[in-house]
Amino acid sequence: MWDRIKHKFEKFPARMAVARKIVELGLRVGENGKIYLDDVEINDVALARSVNVDRRTIKSTVDVILADPQLSEIFQNIHPAGTLLKNIAKNLGFGVVEIEADAGNAGIIARSTELISIEGLSIRQAHAGDPELEEHPKLTIITEKPVKGNLINEFLKIPGVKRVSIY
Repeated sequence: MWDRIKHKFEKFPARMAVARKIVELGLRVGENGKIYLDDVEINDVALARSVNVDRRTIKSTVDVILADPQLSEIFQNIHPAGTLLKNIAKNLGFGVVEIEADAGNAGIIARSTELISIEGLSIRQAHAGDPELEEHPKLTIITEKPVKGNLINEFLKIPGVKRVSIY
């Protein structure tokens, strides 16, 4: 997907930034040229402000997307992933494990969830950042109860894991 998007917008960095933000936020481009978060229409000016571009850049990006059948198919079918509980986990009595790792290493999610399972904890959410969208993608796991800090060393033994935060 990103190769196609990059190819289409490589000469237009502002449009690329808009396309990236649309994907990052889980926004959808409607057939009518409007941008939506699920069924809520997003104002072009507000989106332009968040990307630090002119509102006309939003319109031209959408026009390019809708004119390309492959991009149109992608952008018309994006849906938001839902609420990430990371910032309110403490208020809810949940635990958070954040893992920064090399995205190319296989098995990081499997081994991380195995460690949590061995502790007898249920996982409420798991979110893996996209290495194409984020400079330092993180795996964020929300658990039903806080995870013991002594597991940091076990997470660090997983091949490819660079950093671990437990809170």
